[in-house]
Amino acid sequence: MSTITRRILPAIAIAGTMMLVATGCVAGENAKADAPESESTAGATEWSSDTLSIDFATYNPLSLVIKDQGILEEILGDDVAVEWIQSAGSNKANELLRSGSVDVGSTAGSAALLARANGSPIQVIDIFSQPEWSAIVVGPDSDITSVEDLKGKSVAATKGTDPYFFLLQALEEGGLSLSDVEVQNLQHADGRAALDGGSVAAWAGLDPIMAAAEAESGDKLIYRNVDFNTYGFLNATEDFITNHPDLAQAVVDAYEQAREWALENPEETAALLAEVAGIDIDVATTVIEDRSNLDVSGIPGDDQIAVLEKIAPVLVESGDVAGGKESVDKALSSIVNATFAEKAVGGE
Repeated sequence: MSTITRRILPAIAIAGTMMLVATGCVAGENAKADAPESESTAGATEWSSDTLSIDFATYNPLSLVIKDQGILEEILGDDVAVEWIQSAGSNKANELLRSGSVDVGSTAGSAALLARANGSPIQVIDIFSQPEWSAIVVGPDSDITSVEDLKGKSVAATKGTDPYFFLLQALEEGGLSLSDVEVQNLQHADGRAALDGGSVAAWAGLDPIMAAAEAESGDKLIYRNVDFNTYGFLNATEDFITNHPDLAQAVVDAYEQAREWALENPEETAALLAEVAGIDIDVATTVIEDRSNLDVSGIPGDDQIAVLEKIAPVLVESGDVAGGKESVDKALSSIVNATFAEKAVGGE
């Protein structure tokens, strides 16, 4: 176990959380100053729940580090059972959060905004990356060289995820609309399979699957735009934030430990991604070193809101939000909960 992992003890995590709760500083629409507190006794820590459900995902390298090193388990000790559930994409993570199957889940910022605008009571409590994880991908022998060439073609994309919203923005940039293409709503891995099998002409890809498609199949990225990628959001349900702020703090503390380790050990982080994702180490290295900016502040705030404000009109125009602009604006104004990350980043 690394010295980083050993640095934060349960007593430290819970003590800070109790201070936040006592002063009524746990943010969020439903946060209350009298939220249940965990009690510390001499030499022992009592947590607000004996279980914690959290996701891990290959598009979230920090989650892999936390799970592999047992960082959360060490912080929480034997009194809290940690259940790890894999997310295959932001849409799946949102489904897990909405159903209560996980307390904390990782998504793209655009997907989190979409979910909250449609009534899912989630807030972002930490930023795990600023990635360039999506692009428009075609096969090695395709004659498609630009977004404009997609007119009348079928494109695989996973609705409710960053690659889908990347596609919408790319089409707009190319003077096209959603009606100009036929979108096949497929999960990310199935989108690659459909492209390689020839049943779609293009795919709105997601790393690390996309990087593997480049290396293994010779697939080509015909359109990239880092500004169309939203941040990696770590989200929690408002119920969890309100009733289990001690556990929320423990999760964010674990993420900040994992970030420091990953930045100091990029080769080991790439090796871990390669193992979990089942991809070649060179592919994983490309994802970690070239397309995953982990050296970003974990505190959600103005930078993320600025990106989401750009995606907001796309969400409204897509028709994917039942309440339209009003719901999106309301979600934008309430999606950020920086309390835990501010403490984790500034509390050392």
